[in-house]
Amino acid sequence: MAAVTAGSLAACGEGTTDSGGGAGASSPLVRIGVGVDSAYTPFFLADAEGMFEEAGLNVELVQFAVGGEAVDALSTDAVNLAGTSEVTAIGRLPQNEDLRAMLVYQQSGDYLKVVLREGLADVSEAKRFGFVPGLSELSALKLLESEDIDPASVEMISVGPPEAGPLMQRGDIDAFVMWEPWPANAAEQGAQIVMTTGDYGWSYVHWLLGNQSWIDENEDTAQSLADVLAEAAERTEEDPQTAAEATEAATSVPVEETLTAIDEIDFAVRGIPAEDLPGLESVAQFYVDTGKAESAPDVESAVLLDWYSGKGE
Repeated sequence: MAAVTAGSLAACGEGTTDSGGGAGASSPLVRIGVGVDSAYTPFFLADAEGMFEEAGLNVELVQFAVGGEAVDALSTDAVNLAGTSEVTAIGRLPQNEDLRAMLVYQQSGDYLKVVLREGLADVSEAKRFGFVPGLSELSALKLLESEDIDPASVEMISVGPPEAGPLMQRGDIDAFVMWEPWPANAAEQGAQIVMTTGDYGWSYVHWLLGNQSWIDENEDTAQSLADVLAEAAERTEEDPQTAAEATEAATSVPVEETLTAIDEIDFAVRGIPAEDLPGLESVAQFYVDTGKAESAPDVESAVLLDWYSGKGE
């Protein structure tokens, strides 16, 4: 289901984004892969408000079912840049040695939520965890660790985000940890939202990523894009209503859902400092511990430390 949805959404993004006109029409086309949830609100706001064009940029947003699929598209040059969580991106490093993390544009310990099937009183009663590979999976494992539950005692079931609620309603899974709108959708079907990842000390960041070869050839464009994204992130925090309306127009996510998300997510663009590396390396080790990689992905080589230091700098 996720794969089919990704294809249809990508086509939708291509059809609804005008990449041929405006102030940036004479500039090289830059295709940015994004997801279809409120985590990407600054991108949708920048597009709707003409901020890319004002900066002389020619940008097309291409939508994918999940951010990881946008990062996969970098490997085939289907997009030039992409946004996703650091957990998901690190898992893609072995498949794309040219992949580079440029900056952080949001972080949160509140946006991902723990959902339990109706009738369960506690996480300890959940025996089948649904997860989306990457951030959702690691968040679930962090939850089990915080509850002193042996991961081997539960069944981990890979699901697409839209499948989680229906599978829970049927009783096929007992719990999942995921980003909105999937927890809210499941709650409408009778499930329980019992906590956020921040409640057990876990948070994530979202990276803007590109291939090193493209960044080297388009340094000025990349910096200008980063500046626009920084301004859009500020505007998202300052004017949530306009940002939410732009997101609804681009993705059909209801305004109220995005307003809640903006309250739960800290949107701000910053560089990636060296002090982030230990935590990122622990994420890389997660892929080894779960048998997804024979050796830890090379995070230090993939992160462009302090690549972005602020607008115009």
